[in-house]
Amino acid sequence: MNMTPKEIVDFLDDYVIGQKDAKKIIAIALRNRYRRMLLSKELQDDIVPKNILMIGSTGVGKTEIARRLSKLMGMPFIKVEASKYTEVGFVGRDVESMVRDLAMAAFNLVKSEHIEKNQDNINAYIEDKIIKKLLPPLPKGASDEKMAEYDRSYEKMLNKFRNGDLDDLSIEIEIHQSAISDNSNMPPDMAQMQESFIKIIGITNKAVKKEMKVKDAKKALENEANEKILDIENIKTEALNRAQNEGIIFIDEIDKVAVSSGNSNRQDPSKEGVQRDLLPIVEGSNVATKFGNLKTDHILFIAAGAFHISKPSDLIPELQGRFPLRVELDSLDEEALYQILTQPKNSLLKQYSALLATEKVELEFDDDAIRQIAKVAQNANESMEDIGARRLHTVIERVLEDISFSANEKANEKVIVTKELVSERLSDIVKDQDLARYIL
Repeated sequence: MNMTPKEIVDFLDDYVIGQKDAKKIIAIALRNRYRRMLLSKELQDDIVPKNILMIGSTGVGKTEIARRLSKLMGMPFIKVEASKYTEVGFVGRDVESMVRDLAMAAFNLVKSEHIEKNQDNINAYIEDKIIKKLLPPLPKGASDEKMAEYDRSYEKMLNKFRNGDLDDLSIEIEIHQSAISDNSNMPPDMAQMQESFIKIIGITNKAVKKEMKVKDAKKALENEANEKILDIENIKTEALNRAQNEGIIFIDEIDKVAVSSGNSNRQDPSKEGVQRDLLPIVEGSNVATKFGNLKTDHILFIAAGAFHISKPSDLIPELQGRFPLRVELDSLDEEALYQILTQPKNSLLKQYSALLATEKVELEFDDDAIRQIAKVAQNANESMEDIGARRLHTVIERVLEDISFSANEKANEKVIVTKELVSERLSDIVKDQDLARYIL
């Protein structure tokens, strides 16, 4: 991913309002991933990533930054929730599974790149297999005249196939399926044992005959074509290398495994256990995956949490030291909420307008109405729990409830949401604080 820090920030600006410091630090960290790969091998090994801890209330953009980064980068990237992991010995996922998930993400990424490069060969394999079912090859020893005639018929059939004229024809086709289904959550030792067992007994896949339409056969043969054309072992090696050197793991809700100092008499051992299990992975260790051992020394970890009940200092000191870059995200004020409604490419107002457009209703928002929605959301955040931009979903749903309910009766109409309409829909709720706590 050869993007400058400024280009990364500009991309994030299209979807996340404000939070300049967070965007800047993340952009520099990503650029350093690219810079490191240009250095000599000796120097590469010495440069470790500077992991980032993002601190901010819910709904201010931490997760959205992660979501957009995953779409932006050609790097192996996964987002995980810290709260779903437990200490080894407890029921739940162990921390090492996040590294195995990263390895699988890298494999899928590299495989899709190779599929794109070899798409012509893959298509040719599928075409040949289907057409030979419709037009069986001539026996050996056929005359040159028969061969020439067959070639002409094959060419005509191929043109019909590519034009989609054969899509509804039914054919019986032999599909090779894996003898044992692939399970990415299987422990790596068991996965390797399974693969060895399959090789020993000599059944890597089994053929199943199925009757289906040509258009369905195209999709059914994709996996088989990929296995025949692609060098899977080479893809696994490249995926492992990419995960080790370019991989990024975004750990959300990291504050949920911090043990508050004020709760020392009710400490949860599994929370501290998760931190202790996480420590060697962040520091750098070898984790067994189904593609081989993956070194975590150069994986970039970005952790995020609201830290309402606990503080970053409630994390164990060794883990704190592994997240040297810290950035606090700003809480959203009324102006920021207004910008969130109007500026992003995927803003909520654009989403609702697009949804109602499917019913042929043209939805338009007055600027005063948008400011009123932002004001109500901000007041609700101040008087109750601050849930940031997520409050906008609640407010807009309430405003548009009747319009959305009867949209099919307003086909070919233009509906304008005014400040008066917003005030009318929300006036009772805003006046009654108890009601607001339930509805907003």
